[in-house]
Amino acid sequence: MNAEQTFPALDDAEPVRELTEPGLQVSRQSSPTLLERLKKRRWFLLAVILPTLLATLYFGFIASDVYVSESRFVIKSPDQKRSQVSSLANLIQTTGLSGGQEQTNEILGFVKSRDALKGLERNADIRNRFSAQGIDFLSRFPQPLQSNSFEDLYKYYNRMVEARLDSETGLAVIKVKAYTARDAFSINQQLLEQSEALVNRLNARAQNRGIAEAQKQVELATARAREARLALASFRNQQEVIDPAKQATGVMEISNTLIAQRAALMAQLDQMQRLTPANPSIPAVQNRINAISVQIAAQDRRVVGTSTGIASKLGGYENLLVEQEFATESLNAANAGLVQARAEAQRQQFYLERVVDPNMPDTPLLPSRLLSILTVFAAAMCLYFIVWMFVVGILEHSSED
Repeated sequence: MNAEQTFPALDDAEPVRELTEPGLQVSRQSSPTLLERLKKRRWFLLAVILPTLLATLYFGFIASDVYVSESRFVIKSPDQKRSQVSSLANLIQTTGLSGGQEQTNEILGFVKSRDALKGLERNADIRNRFSAQGIDFLSRFPQPLQSNSFEDLYKYYNRMVEARLDSETGLAVIKVKAYTARDAFSINQQLLEQSEALVNRLNARAQNRGIAEAQKQVELATARAREARLALASFRNQQEVIDPAKQATGVMEISNTLIAQRAALMAQLDQMQRLTPANPSIPAVQNRINAISVQIAAQDRRVVGTSTGIASKLGGYENLLVEQEFATESLNAANAGLVQARAEAQRQQFYLERVVDPNMPDTPLLPSRLLSILTVFAAAMCLYFIVWMFVVGILEHSSED
């Protein structure tokens, strides 16, 4: 008897059955192995378990601590004087400083700009702070698929710096993330200093623009007044006259005096001729009358009747005098405008007032390790079930066809 005849093959043997309960028989079969179970659930393992394990490894042991420094500020300006009319609005409003919403938005835009990043490169060495060797390879700059260029640094900077306006409090908020507490504090402090410098530059620019325009008007008015005075002086020298109107008045007064004297002599001559026709003084009186008449005619010619008379000079003189007066008034108005422009520029000055100085964080706030792991797990589960339902739907439709 050989072995084959003594022990029949396992495949040919009758299955062994045993009663587990009365009336119930179960076939004895081997349970699936662990490898088979893993193979059956391989897609779940790859899509859900593996990303969760990698996230646990990264966030639990590799990811660098991130410190957050926060500061808050507001842009203010001297407020205009309130109306003197008594009203409820005037009682509610207070004098002092009013917020500059537009200027706050400008500062926040500057914080997120390339100019701010350039300033941080010069003064805070931000590139080396974000690329230190102690930072994990996924967090430090340059990140995978990035270069060491300024544009990639600017994209990285926008992820590490947040600048926004708090709608509830009306304060501007700057949050800086860095991998050491000192770096976060230094970068935030530098951003505030650059913002204050920008406010000062904007103030100086607005002040210079307004005052420069007013100063230009003063210079033009001064030049015009100077030209008017020089033209009037030149006219007086050329025409040999100081004030034609006053001189004409003086000449007319002399002429009127001579006319009165001539009238008196003529009355005396008429009386002598009637009473004493042979009076030897009559020729002398006649000569005096003739001489006075010549003087009267000469005085009249000084005023009118000739191209060199005072009347011919009076029109040009009055034109120059009006120009001088108008230029002087323009100069006075321009000087008043300059004073007002300076006062207006002073009134429109803006100030960056720090409400909360940058803090020196003592503990890292990021990353939220457990939350990040749970987020990866939840996202992987959602994606897995979406794909699973999609595949099941396709298989059901294909089986029906």
